[in-house]
Amino acid sequence: MLLYPNAKINLGLNVIERRPDGYHNLETVFLPIALHDELEILPNSTQTINFRQTDGFQLDCDDTDNLIVRTCRLFQDKYGIPGVTVRFKKFIPFGAGLGGGSSDAAHTAIALNRLFDLHLTTEQLIADVSRLGADCAFFILNRPCYAEGIGDRLTPIELDLSGYAFALVKPDVHISTKMAYSGIRPMSPEHNLRDLLRRPINEWKDFVINDFEASVFTQFPVIADIKKQLYTMGAAYVSMTGSGAGVFAFFPNQSYDKNALHQAFADLFIFAE
Repeated sequence: MLLYPNAKINLGLNVIERRPDGYHNLETVFLPIALHDELEILPNSTQTINFRQTDGFQLDCDDTDNLIVRTCRLFQDKYGIPGVTVRFKKFIPFGAGLGGGSSDAAHTAIALNRLFDLHLTTEQLIADVSRLGADCAFFILNRPCYAEGIGDRLTPIELDLSGYAFALVKPDVHISTKMAYSGIRPMSPEHNLRDLLRRPINEWKDFVINDFEASVFTQFPVIADIKKQLYTMGAAYVSMTGSGAGVFAFFPNQSYDKNALHQAFADLFIFAE
């Protein structure tokens, strides 16, 4: 079975409060994007999980500890599935706020559910993958969602961006979640994010913010420079996604120049639709 685990971006990200368990309550909107990894899972005749990466960014952890293998182990322990052979290509960059690892885990769960006819409901899949990471639940639904709690309380929403082209730029910077949170002062937002996103997109610049930007931009000015340059190039809205370092932009279709984008950021990772 072949699947394409996709990335996400955050439209707005408010860090509301620190929880007693050390996590933080958030308010954000998750939006799936087309950038994706490639995941093939097949049953084998053993009880082992055979994992092999064949292309793309090299995983920054041991093969036995990545989220794909951990998901397979979870399903073996809980549902008694047999061994599987996994072939994987990694095209979503690390440390970019794109949720690549969470998507890989969620899509692995979806594949195993189908492959072994487990007949798990969406709610059961969400409960299972939430044990592996807060963002994993979103990728089971994989549609625009308003997210609360630690990002696991999801409400699907409608969002029309059909008049805009999407672009993503990531510098050669890796931002750890721990580092990003170290500069945050949690507070409740003045306005509800869902209400703000109902405004015209050219007004988002003044209202829809990512709380991580202030501290991350101070430590990594290159990310702030990318945001400024994208606005200079005519973007209607630009923001860092998640805790960084990816920066995305929405351009009005009539003023979008993909070639100019690639020339301006020739030395950086670019994904442009």
